[in-house]
Amino acid sequence: MKAVILAGGFGSRLSEETALRPKPMVEIGGKPMLWHIMKIYSAHGIDDFVICLGYKGYLIKEYFANYALHTADVSFDLGAGTTEVHRSETEPWRVTLVDTGDETMTGGRLKRVLPYVGDEDFCFTYGDGVADIDISALVEFHRAQGRTATVTAVQPPGRFGALDVDGARVREFEEKPRGDGGWMNGGFFVLSPEVGKYIEGAGTVWEQEPMRALAVDGQLACYRHEGFWQAMDTLRDRNHLDELWGSAAPWRMWG
Repeated sequence: MKAVILAGGFGSRLSEETALRPKPMVEIGGKPMLWHIMKIYSAHGIDDFVICLGYKGYLIKEYFANYALHTADVSFDLGAGTTEVHRSETEPWRVTLVDTGDETMTGGRLKRVLPYVGDEDFCFTYGDGVADIDISALVEFHRAQGRTATVTAVQPPGRFGALDVDGARVREFEEKPRGDGGWMNGGFFVLSPEVGKYIEGAGTVWEQEPMRALAVDGQLACYRHEGFWQAMDTLRDRNHLDELWGSAAPWRMWG
């Protein structure tokens, strides 16, 4: 099974980092966010990736072009012009990098890479969010539903403490509780290639017309993930994820 990852946006809300690199290349614990997402899928046996490039996409190409070299012990014989690899920790990934345009919207990017996906169902997610999600269970759920698309619904934690107030008295206080009971789009989709017929062109936003039409047609299933989920929208989010990586990162499900 393949996984398609969006990695072409500008990430304007994280401009402190994205002025120099694409948002998925912002580092958490010394590794790009994109790497963390790929490791989540790889932990469940998905090692074939299609990456939707856009803004500064050449940096992602350069990263993977040098990836094996950066994860290995090597000897360079400068006189002979040879390289000897002694030990490598490179993952068994196949990575297809597709230039989907700087200004293309999320739906347009997805449609642009469908020829690289093939005729089978595939995973699809954003390049800025991690979760301790069971990808295998998600795929099994999608297949059992028999629908064109499945979206993972999440309830992110609140940013502030919550007060249960009775007049002038606080009855209960909870530090950064989960959401208010509503569920939101957390990415981590499983899709059939048939979603292409719901996308008109480069200017189509996946989260608007396509998802609405899929829902109206009864073709959008919802997989509820009640565990950890965190998007990296701001510098504060990046710092929080970096702190978690230094202790016990919930999304680290690989050895």
